[in-house]
Amino acid sequence: MSLEIKVPQVGESITEVTLASWVKKNGDYVEMDEIICELESDKATFELNAEAAGVLSIKAEEGDTLEIGQLIAEIDTDSSQNGSGSSSGGDSSESPKEEFGGDSSSEAKPTGEVLEMKIPSVGESITEVTIGSWLKKDGDFVEMDEEIAEIETDKATQEFPAEAQGILRLVASEGDVVEVGAVIAKIEVMEGKPSSNGSSEEKATSEDASAGTQTSESKETYATGHASPAASKILSEKGVSSADVQGTGRDGRITKEDAANAQVKSVAKETQTSRSQVQTPAIPVQPGSRNSNREKMTNLRKTISRRLVAVKNETAMLTTFNEVNMKPIMDIRKKYKESFKEKYEVGLGFMSFFTKAVCVALKEWPSVNGMIDENELVYYDYCDVSIAVSTPKGLVTPVVRNAEGLGFHQIESEIIRLATKARDGKLSIDEMTGGTFTITNGGIFGSMLSTPIINPPQSAILGMHNIVERPMAQNGEVVVLPIMYVALSYDHRIVDGRESVSFLVRVKELLEDPSRLLLEV
Repeated sequence: MSLEIKVPQVGESITEVTLASWVKKNGDYVEMDEIICELESDKATFELNAEAAGVLSIKAEEGDTLEIGQLIAEIDTDSSQNGSGSSSGGDSSESPKEEFGGDSSSEAKPTGEVLEMKIPSVGESITEVTIGSWLKKDGDFVEMDEEIAEIETDKATQEFPAEAQGILRLVASEGDVVEVGAVIAKIEVMEGKPSSNGSSEEKATSEDASAGTQTSESKETYATGHASPAASKILSEKGVSSADVQGTGRDGRITKEDAANAQVKSVAKETQTSRSQVQTPAIPVQPGSRNSNREKMTNLRKTISRRLVAVKNETAMLTTFNEVNMKPIMDIRKKYKESFKEKYEVGLGFMSFFTKAVCVALKEWPSVNGMIDENELVYYDYCDVSIAVSTPKGLVTPVVRNAEGLGFHQIESEIIRLATKARDGKLSIDEMTGGTFTITNGGIFGSMLSTPIINPPQSAILGMHNIVERPMAQNGEVVVLPIMYVALSYDHRIVDGRESVSFLVRVKELLEDPSRLLLEV
């Protein structure tokens, strides 16, 4: 019996996920509830478990974008643990020893089945993926769940495992942009495994499994002279005909590298022609490099770009500013920093002060803590504060739940925990969704002033900036004080100007007199 493993529902408004990596290989025997792969959405990374025990047959590759409910793998519940479904004498636990002991009956044998490896649905709104790199070569013997490729989306890079064991036949090339559901490889399914005598026997098995294919390798096929999707895109952009390019891929297929080389030759030829036709005066060679580097935009960056543009287009966003005298908070930190860390084993930072101040102000101005849901306004009586965290893959906003009820040390500990998981790419869906207000700190990068963009569907975001000593008038005298500019960007459709300004003034009052945070006055 073959059990289909499909992409489960993983979170609010998420319609697709990215297959980040296969923990198991194609053809592996898996136990029920054993982790077989990691999936990524635009909000979190989560694990997918086997729904039954059996031999895993991978139907999607790493980096594939899969829709919710799309087939990602199958489990043959009737197969034994050795992956062949039968043994030559003993039980399945003895099969590995027999296979590698030289018994000809345990060597890999073709079944005649050819399994198509298709791009699964890997995340919300993702319709295509890029093949980053092949970890296996065409003709290699691969085991079930073995990682064979890395696939990139606009949200993440993930590994793609083999869905069965056998001989791998590549259909797509590195760099190709392929749609979800497209076939990128085929596996000539085989029973058993190659003996341990080395690559020569493995190649012999491959030859037996693909005799029909090898007899036609010297002949032209449908792939001869055809460009892969990525190669075709490069050729069309440069105006180069595929007929002028010699394909080096399987069956003469034009790969991305072939297209790139053709592009270089074409450009070089045009440059040489233009130089021979136009005589320009000699220009002294200047020291230093004048090279440029062109990189393809990642899928994650594409998603961020779309969201930022959507927020600007779909909200009536305005920003109001104020300044905060940070000396009172800095004095408290200086006085209690050591004892605070000694007691709670966490440092006393600025984020806990700002989070507490925001929670007090949100209770007084609930529209700043609300959102628009179609034709209704939603107001929350709790404060789930999203904290912007910069990670190698991009900006994420994990959520500190019920921050209004947490102490300073609890807020600091939670922020550190979430930030660490974010940078390791281990945030869950729950830790990424449901925030009611966002705080972002551009000051850690040296920002003096900025207009932060709202994190939808929230209605407002507070931007912190760097602290700079400035001359200020205080009680009729000019004194030098550590000043931070703060900015509140808000959706004017739900937050009026009076509310936004009053909210920011309230935050300023609480920060400049931290004792108010304890008394909430």
